[in-house]
Amino acid sequence: MVRPTGLAGHPDVVELRETYDRAGSTAPAQIMEGLTFLAGLYLAISPWVIGFHPSTSLTVNNLIVGLAVAALALGCASAFGRTYGVSWVLPLLGVWSIISPWVVRGAPGTPGAVWNNVGAGILILLFGAGALASAYFFRRHERGERAGHRLGTW
Repeated sequence: MVRPTGLAGHPDVVELRETYDRAGSTAPAQIMEGLTFLAGLYLAISPWVIGFHPSTSLTVNNLIVGLAVAALALGCASAFGRTYGVSWVLPLLGVWSIISPWVVRGAPGTPGAVWNNVGAGILILLFGAGALASAYFFRRHERGERAGHRLGTW
């Protein structure tokens, strides 16, 4: 039998992946990832919902960022043990969505486009950070840690 080499075969990596899979399968984490997925889909279709699609650079930006958020949220919801390493990108994409009306092509086109991106960005930021926090607190709870106290000799 051939064993995996490198970190893939290390028992701590396998245990950590299983812990994150259990954390990702909890109801709060699934709700956060589902809401993040919906916020990403909304950001992707928002230029046509709000009506600012003639400004092509912001439309393309929202489409790409929204689909990336939806894909990351779907990956985190289905296999958090494999995708926890990139889940920190979700809050960053939320911040980018907030500032993108001013960064992409200079000044924003319409107030609706600005409010749309700021609102969707805040939601993506909060839901992405919430999913990360729920995994963090699940892992702490599973290891038996209390607030401010670590059990064991570490």
